[in-house]
Amino acid sequence: MKAITPELEYLSTRQSAKVLQVSLGTVQKMVELGELIAWKTRGGHRRILASSLEQQLQRRKRAMRQKTSQHCIALGIFRRSENSEALLSSISDWQLKVEMAVAVDSLEGLMKAVSMAPDLIFLDALIPPVEQVHLIHYLSKNKDTQRIPILVDEGFIRLHPGVVTLADENHGARPQLTDTIKEELENGLIELNPLIIGYPATNPDPSDSLPHANRHSLLEPLFLEALSRKCF
Repeated sequence: MKAITPELEYLSTRQSAKVLQVSLGTVQKMVELGELIAWKTRGGHRRILASSLEQQLQRRKRAMRQKTSQHCIALGIFRRSENSEALLSSISDWQLKVEMAVAVDSLEGLMKAVSMAPDLIFLDALIPPVEQVHLIHYLSKNKDTQRIPILVDEGFIRLHPGVVTLADENHGARPQLTDTIKEELENGLIELNPLIIGYPATNPDPSDSLPHANRHSLLEPLFLEALSRKCF
């Protein structure tokens, strides 16, 4: 997160989006709603008062403290029951109280996401990459789920540039990407979405290998980060 230094009295819309870790459209909407104080230059460029950004960050922190003092409702979409059991076991030792519902496939996951409106959604790394792209696409488009943070495997994020090729090469049982989704991938569906957060890769390089227990313990701060982003 970019720091707001004392000498910065105002920031551009793009700078403000980086500070708040939200999209340009979200910043513009916050200005329209009066949540951020801004004005336009003679050239038509919007400038946002730094102190109003700081107030928003403080509101986020207060909301986070209130949220973590209660509990988090999460939805995990898995491919193997042992993966969900391992994560559920780790969660029981966290300070953050997490109530996690489990879906055994993508279709059930989408249905539960819409009906539950959880605080965050966790995608198991074993879900095929193309299927993960479809999940992210529909979750990001549905009005009931588009503001829910999604945790995905870092390995999937690294693989993302080749996901379209993978879809074209694997005909048959795996779903193919539509032209609309391919276009969204090219426009940064994953990299530019502030609500998509990477967690430690399940199958990292041997030199970076982490025991499952350690990997699961690293998820707690990521859950907290996801909750902080949901505040917007």
